[in-house]
Amino acid sequence: MDGGGRLVQPLTPFARDPAPSRLRYRMQRWMLTPGIRRGLKVGLPLAMVLGAAVAYLADAGRRDALLQAAVQIREDIQQRPEFMVGLMAIDGAGASLSADIRGKVPLKFPVSSFDLDLEEIRGLIAELAPVKSVSVRIRPGGVLQVDVAERVPVLVWRTREGVLLLDETGAHIQSIPGRADRMDLPLIAGDGADRAVQQALALHEAARPFGDRLRGFVRVGERRWDVVLDREQRILLPAEGPVRALERVIALSEAQDMLDRDVAVIDMRLADRPTLRMTAEATENWWRIRDINQNGQ
Repeated sequence: MDGGGRLVQPLTPFARDPAPSRLRYRMQRWMLTPGIRRGLKVGLPLAMVLGAAVAYLADAGRRDALLQAAVQIREDIQQRPEFMVGLMAIDGAGASLSADIRGKVPLKFPVSSFDLDLEEIRGLIAELAPVKSVSVRIRPGGVLQVDVAERVPVLVWRTREGVLLLDETGAHIQSIPGRADRMDLPLIAGDGADRAVQQALALHEAARPFGDRLRGFVRVGERRWDVVLDREQRILLPAEGPVRALERVIALSEAQDMLDRDVAVIDMRLADRPTLRMTAEATENWWRIRDINQNGQ
């Protein structure tokens, strides 16, 4: 006991120090770092699982069996009734275009929706000339829905290769046997006429006073128009302001009955100097009358 009456344990030379060694201390600190803890908690089990999977798939027979099982599961899912498409419905197209669409997309129904490439189907249908726009979707009930906006013909274009129908943009819709099949539409002709459809439509609107006398419009040099009337009369329009020039001819004709006379050509290419060309018969008669008047004098 010490002087205060307390019991004192004598130190022995072999007492163990409770503090960890330097190496053990560093090991404990290293094990407490977040990366090492996550590695032991997640990485080690994952590595064991991957190792087991690699060992299992090392055998070719096991790999083939696993692949066949996956294919079978996929086919079973795809062939379920709720994923099957039984028919194709086409809206917005006429009977002829609908037949062309079904011929362009020869599907054999029923077919799994997983086997349908809707974008490819839409592209095939969009290639058809009469189709302006198209959308394709799978409708509830197993219906392949095709919504089509069909081009509307506004002009008949006579070319060296045949007679075509054009829409308001100049796009070629289809060929027809002859002009007589669409007498309800204006007729245009000439190279490059399909690139000036809007101007041709404006001329046709301005030429309404001609009524049944109007035969059509001919594109000349891919830059200007001739208006063709019956009795082989022609109105030669300028490249600039053709509608205004045609309205001027109509006004002159209504005031002076110019087109009711023996006029073959009205040349409006020079706005300041319109020119009239008489028919061959009228020219002969004029010369005959002139000779008679001269001889009579």
